[in-house]
Amino acid sequence: MEPRPPWSDRRRRTLLGLGGGIALFGIGAFVLPDQYGVTSSFLAALCGFLLVVATIVFVVVPGPDTFRTLLHTVPLAGAVLVVAVLLLLSTSADLRWLWSLIAVAAAVWTAIAVWETRRTGG
Repeated sequence: MEPRPPWSDRRRRTLLGLGGGIALFGIGAFVLPDQYGVTSSFLAALCGFLLVVATIVFVVVPGPDTFRTLLHTVPLAGAVLVVAVLLLLSTSADLRWLWSLIAVAAAVWTAIAVWETRRTGG
């Protein structure tokens, strides 16, 4: 097994920032008045979710150019396309235009990811 490159400062700062967001918003959930405390607890939960996702991405995709690697990942693009189409089919007419744009963008992303994967043989 080849050694993994060390994590960049950007990755460390991202994880530390999300951890700080959990702490800050978590404390705010108890200190702030009710209407703001609930919002603060939701933001703390969002930071926690993003911390877990970022950690998984950073472990799975070693080294630089993480964003480009994720853009060329066909299963990720396909999953985004499926979710966007399901949301398009289940939303009201008010937001249908938004989910249509997102579904089209996801379809383009999926097509490009498949094209790049087939072209490079990877």
